[in-house]
Amino acid sequence: MRFIFFIDHISTWVGKVFAWAILILTFVVSYEVFMRYVMGSPTTWAYDTSYMLYGTLFMMAGAYALAHNAHVRADVVSRYFPPRVQAGMDLALYLVFFYPGILALVFYGWDFFALSYRQNEHSSYTPGGPPVYPYKFVIPACAALLALQGVAEVSRCILCLKHGKWPRRLGDVEEIAIPINKQDEILAAQQASGEDRP
Repeated sequence: MRFIFFIDHISTWVGKVFAWAILILTFVVSYEVFMRYVMGSPTTWAYDTSYMLYGTLFMMAGAYALAHNAHVRADVVSRYFPPRVQAGMDLALYLVFFYPGILALVFYGWDFFALSYRQNEHSSYTPGGPPVYPYKFVIPACAALLALQGVAEVSRCILCLKHGKWPRRLGDVEEIAIPINKQDEILAAQQASGEDRP
């Protein structure tokens, strides 16, 4: 479990660091709106900066979301299965779909970045646009972090298959709605405390 939590902490730390990009993005967009509509002098760099910041934020938060089980899941049927069946299905999906896609993203993303770096590629959207290769480096970096977090998720699946229950996660993100598999626990606790409402 220490190994899994170590990876979870790395993903959480990276996600929280890159979450600050939203403040920079807000400032950039606000500055552009002010310059364009109030001062009548739009900037040439705000568009490039905004899509690079947003893309970086979105990609680098992927491992954070995976660590906290915050991705949108289509588990309409599988949430009713016992934990061992869920773990077996998740393990198969990680091995068949997740890892081939993520590893391709690491290798081809690195080639995509390396070519951009060798060419000293700059954005073509604006005159004298900023270099694009730092932004393209985010692609293999986020894929490597997702691959690392995938190791923790596969380990969770194996532990669940072995022990019959899901290992706990870091408690940073909580569901707003009560998951169906938790309702029985809540009802039992309410009955034990004398509450008769559901």
